[in-house]
Amino acid sequence: MDKPAVAVLFGGRSSEHSISSATAGGVLRAIDRDRFRVIPIGITRDGAFVLESDDPDRFRLDPEHLPEVVDNGTRIVWPDSTLSRELRVKDASGERSLGDVDVVFPILHGRFGEDGTIQGMLELLGLPYVGAGVLMSALGMDKHATKSMLQAWGVPVVPWVAVNRSDLERDRELWERRIHALGLPAFVKPNRAGSSVGVSKVSDWAELDAALDSAFAEDSTVLIEHGVVGREVECGVLPGRSGGDPRVSVAGEIIVTGREFYDFEAKYLDAPGVELVCPADLRDGELAEMQRIAARAFEAIGGEGLARVDFFFTGTDFFVNELNTMPGFTPISMFPKCWIASGMTYPELLTELIETALERA
Repeated sequence: MDKPAVAVLFGGRSSEHSISSATAGGVLRAIDRDRFRVIPIGITRDGAFVLESDDPDRFRLDPEHLPEVVDNGTRIVWPDSTLSRELRVKDASGERSLGDVDVVFPILHGRFGEDGTIQGMLELLGLPYVGAGVLMSALGMDKHATKSMLQAWGVPVVPWVAVNRSDLERDRELWERRIHALGLPAFVKPNRAGSSVGVSKVSDWAELDAALDSAFAEDSTVLIEHGVVGREVECGVLPGRSGGDPRVSVAGEIIVTGREFYDFEAKYLDAPGVELVCPADLRDGELAEMQRIAARAFEAIGGEGLARVDFFFTGTDFFVNELNTMPGFTPISMFPKCWIASGMTYPELLTELIETALERA
């Protein structure tokens, strides 16, 4: 029997292009080649779909030279209707078939990939895919929408204000009062971005304008959040089997000792001052409560595919900070670390995600 073909889709137009490419390196290295045939498809920063090299080392996370998808002249030709699952590739020598694709694994981070856009394209083509569907992806990408939905489901969230430039231009004094009411410190974030791109910690209101400019460079809407004092803990969530409850991993903890917060350099460039500990040192009751809230949050925005749920733990209460529907899979990412600490290997985790997508289809 032929092995199912998995199209690994990565890169993309967002500011997280390089992180997606680095994630691809980890996935290409770990995917079970005895069970799956792999078709690596890169998306350039300009949005061209190209047939990429099936070489994990090419996308190694190197702080001196972040990986990226470059335009190599090839072009992926997607099926022309739901009656076909054949992928084709065009290059200078002509056009040839890559065979049928059974499932697409879109390991895209940020806009134009994690936000429901790619998922919508795949739905139109009738192609099964790993991860959340269109609505859950769109909700998960939009921090304001996620927080609003979680709050409606009774999930504790960090207090926030969402604002855009036109709001500030119409009534700067009103919005500053609302923002200042959150108290200091505060975090300023783009509404639809990840990997801490465009995020600033504000410890003095004189720093607010610069922080807003940095966040507005990434998105037209910005979140200002109250800076909760507490431990940063995270866990991974997978859907339940056969209609069962969501499965939640053990917790991991981000311990920041020499930086203002867990920023891009600490997440991906192995910058000093941050330690990832998994499993986190939590009492049994604390872990159970965290896992309960994580499962509730996962179900609140759709309960599909996978998610990493990020918390602040004050010692008595858990507050959901963010929910990521396509977390990083780089060797130093927390999502795979949490599942490995829960007893699942990296290849088994990838197989689980692919098989879940095939079953859902």
